[in-house]
Amino acid sequence: MAKNWAIAVGINSYDNLQSLDYAKRDAECMRDFFQQEADFERVFLFTDDSPPIDTSPPISTQPTFGKLRSFLRRQFEQPLLEPGDNLWFFFSGHGQRYHDRDYLLLSDSDPGDLEPIALPISFVTERLRRSGADNVVLLLDACRNQEDRVGLGIGEEQQQGVVTIYSCSPKEKAYEIESLQQGSFTHCLLEALRIQGEGNCATVERLDQYLRHRVPEINRKYQKKPQTPYAIAEPVSKHHLILLPRYATLRDIETLKLDAYRAEVERKWELAKQLWIRVNVAASGSDMDAIKAFARIPQQSVVSPPPPSITNSSGEKTTTQTPKQPASPKLPVFEFDVVTVNAQGKQIEHSKGKASYFTEDLGKGVSLEMVVIPAGSFQMGSPDIEEDRLDSESPQHWLTIASFCLGKYPITQAQWEAVATLPQVKRKLDPNPSKFKGKDLPVERVSWFDAVEFCARLSQKAGREYRLPSEAEWEYACRAGTTNPFHFGETITPELANYDGNYTYGSGVKGKYCEKTTPVGSFKVANAFGLYDMHGNVWEWCTDHWHDNYKGAPTDGSAWLNNQDNDNDSRLVRGGSWFNYPWDCRSAARFYDEPDGRGSGVGFRVVCPAAWTL
Repeated sequence: MAKNWAIAVGINSYDNLQSLDYAKRDAECMRDFFQQEADFERVFLFTDDSPPIDTSPPISTQPTFGKLRSFLRRQFEQPLLEPGDNLWFFFSGHGQRYHDRDYLLLSDSDPGDLEPIALPISFVTERLRRSGADNVVLLLDACRNQEDRVGLGIGEEQQQGVVTIYSCSPKEKAYEIESLQQGSFTHCLLEALRIQGEGNCATVERLDQYLRHRVPEINRKYQKKPQTPYAIAEPVSKHHLILLPRYATLRDIETLKLDAYRAEVERKWELAKQLWIRVNVAASGSDMDAIKAFARIPQQSVVSPPPPSITNSSGEKTTTQTPKQPASPKLPVFEFDVVTVNAQGKQIEHSKGKASYFTEDLGKGVSLEMVVIPAGSFQMGSPDIEEDRLDSESPQHWLTIASFCLGKYPITQAQWEAVATLPQVKRKLDPNPSKFKGKDLPVERVSWFDAVEFCARLSQKAGREYRLPSEAEWEYACRAGTTNPFHFGETITPELANYDGNYTYGSGVKGKYCEKTTPVGSFKVANAFGLYDMHGNVWEWCTDHWHDNYKGAPTDGSAWLNNQDNDNDSRLVRGGSWFNYPWDCRSAARFYDEPDGRGSGVGFRVVCPAAWTL
């Protein structure tokens, strides 16, 4: 079983700063929760009058700079915990930013001479990570409401390899509530940690969401100024970390599994191992997927050749199982930018990705870039809690997808015109059908029948199969290892995609409404597979017939077709368009059109399943 340790520090009395009223009680309440409710094995308390730690000789727990620093240095000089174990650090007191570093102020710290006797948070992080625990959580209520404090509060310096939850933003103050005999942050933190059942805050993500809502609510109630808690998880996958396994739901465990699968696909073996350990801990040591992974990872890490890497984008939440991406030396590699945003649409991560691709020559100086999509498994559809979801996105179900190649962008008007001049297979094609003219704009006003004819002509010219993606292939490629509403994260912004920016998704922001299509790739950001414009710009035709939900859908990624003799049934479109609301552009959002429909918001991109025969 995983071990759980905690350190709780609360300082009321300061030699050189205004004293606080309830910081000591905050720490004591956290200690009581850790010991009595969460059954932690060890809890170390540092307050103005806490008893010494019972060792030989006893260790003083007075919260001075020397004593707390000495404890952290000596206690964690050698690893005492193991992967799968948890170590929490709670601090209630003063904090300050100085010379681009964040400091915790101890009882003898002097804000006029900060560096010699204030504790850098980076030092705390470094010592706690030496413990051996792979789950280190910092809870910092360290921007207390003092009128005479100098400079910004803490929170600007990102701590590596840990989860850090701050009581307020660096420009805000954290308040003590006399009626509660506590700081508002600690009061709400304990409230959140005690919730059980489906609404629990057992994961970092849900705890963060609860605190962001509840703390400002408490401050308003007691007529205090706003304070906005926030969490920073490094790496971003730690947002799904299960803090309290006993309260975790099956959905929490499944989300963590997705992160583990993704780490395997990206050949991040140590991270994958850590995540599978977390899965197994949450499942009380009996998860068969985790047990299989423990056997699989050592073999894969030795025998698997490194494929073109896919840099972690987010958040994100992943989908890929069987981590066997074929790597062909014949295919070149391209680099691309990936961004992740938080619920407010603010960028929280910017990374580089790499993927293999090949170029199909269409003639007349026009080419088509096809990106290699790795094989894997993912959960298709949307969860019940996803905002603005529809019943047609249910039930969520697992699929296994073979590797294939997909167009880097939607088909452009230049590409359409080049192929439309090729010999006819079944039907004529208008070489210039689009409402919005431009060679780099996506082609639109093309029917499903037109798109199929395009694929047939291209297949004939290239000597290899081209076709429309199945709906499952499209969603798998769009998600690129994420489980958020968008591959960008919890929301979408008009800075990232082309849709009706007069409307917002969740807590996102409004912005420009282009009222027309935009050149493919013009937003300069891709998903983790290297695909552009998967959200917005134009809807994209899929092979499948429309079905009202996923009951009875294939599980192998193939297209779901009705009677083959009836080509007039509605066909799937995915991705949303320039005129749609943001919720229509979600990864799971699905709609349909008649196969002969030609709207100015509908285009397509193509699949080549024969990537490895090049």
